[in-house]
Amino acid sequence: MNLSYRWVIVAAGALMSCVAIGTMFSLAIFLEPMALDTGWSRAGISSAMTLNFLVMGLGGFAWGALSDRFGARIVVMIGAVLLGLALVLASRTSSLLTFQITYGVLVGLAASAFFAPMIALTTAWFTTNRGLAVSLVSAGMGVAPMTISPFARWLISAYEWRAAMFDIGILAWVLLLPAVLLVRQPPKPVSSNTGIAEPTAGGAGMNVGQALRSPQFIVLGLTFFACCAAHSGPIFHMVSYAMLCGVAPMAAVSIYSVEGLAGLGGRLLYGMLADRLGVKPVLVAGLAIQAIVIAAYLSISKLEQFYMLAVIFGATYGGVMPLYAVLAREYFGQRILGTVFGAATMLSSLGMALGPLAGGMVFDAYANYHWLFIGSALIGLGAAGIAIAFPPLPQRELQAA
Repeated sequence: MNLSYRWVIVAAGALMSCVAIGTMFSLAIFLEPMALDTGWSRAGISSAMTLNFLVMGLGGFAWGALSDRFGARIVVMIGAVLLGLALVLASRTSSLLTFQITYGVLVGLAASAFFAPMIALTTAWFTTNRGLAVSLVSAGMGVAPMTISPFARWLISAYEWRAAMFDIGILAWVLLLPAVLLVRQPPKPVSSNTGIAEPTAGGAGMNVGQALRSPQFIVLGLTFFACCAAHSGPIFHMVSYAMLCGVAPMAAVSIYSVEGLAGLGGRLLYGMLADRLGVKPVLVAGLAIQAIVIAAYLSISKLEQFYMLAVIFGATYGGVMPLYAVLAREYFGQRILGTVFGAATMLSSLGMALGPLAGGMVFDAYANYHWLFIGSALIGLGAAGIAIAFPPLPQRELQAA
């Protein structure tokens, strides 16, 4: 198989991450109309997102291990079928508890089937430009707010939230099931076809238990957790916060879209910088910028100010996210990457689970989001501090020109 096919893998992975994360995060767009229509509390609806991330954590670890054993295609096939089914069922629920279980558990389990397996598969296809390739796969997450979110808002305006969620479930099947057929394992060995020596990871000889107890994984997992705990609340509640500041609903959604566009650019920028300058310094700088920008949201209220911060915020949180996979590959090698990165993703999902629920509780208690942004900024500074403790990356073999 021609190694140019690796870019097809990147494209398929980007599409999957766009649809999976886009449909899940579209709950932020549904939050207000659902609350008005059903009388359910924002905290109650937001808790479905918290369940998403909790289930994603466990699911990411399990799906990553299964992809190491059976390959990525079967895993993403199951995820594609389950994601559409979960959204269709959630659109028909009649009680908050049923919605929380259906949307929170099933959507989270389905969405977690794509990220770790496709990231691990992509790193197996690439020996050079790995940071850029992983960033492009995760760029689908940045495209999601520019596509799924406005589409969801349009559907809600044209029909109502139940019809909109049902239609998005059908769309997930239409887009994902054909993309699954493009997923293939790389030729073995990749290095024999490229003439480039595969980099040697210092932890390549570890088993899973040793890897998960290693200092490298502990720092990786804690940083990933704190990073996601910092930005999850501001991301999820940004549309509601903008509307609370007097921004019109469709304009508020456009802020979400600007963040997504900036995240796409940030993934490309940070991926190229990591390939050139090293992953650790780029990650630490990005985490520090993220914390500062979160705090800056406390002092704005106008649409143009939201746009300005959305560009910086989206670029930073979008840019740093793919770097954890590159670090995991460098530390632990390809053989157990799906399992190890799945475990790291589990910790990040626990961090992501905090923000939506915390934001909903803060709003229900104080009728504003100020304490959400203060707490998120402090956690973000903590993430940057933890990242400084990353052990040195293992030495690589020299690569042929």
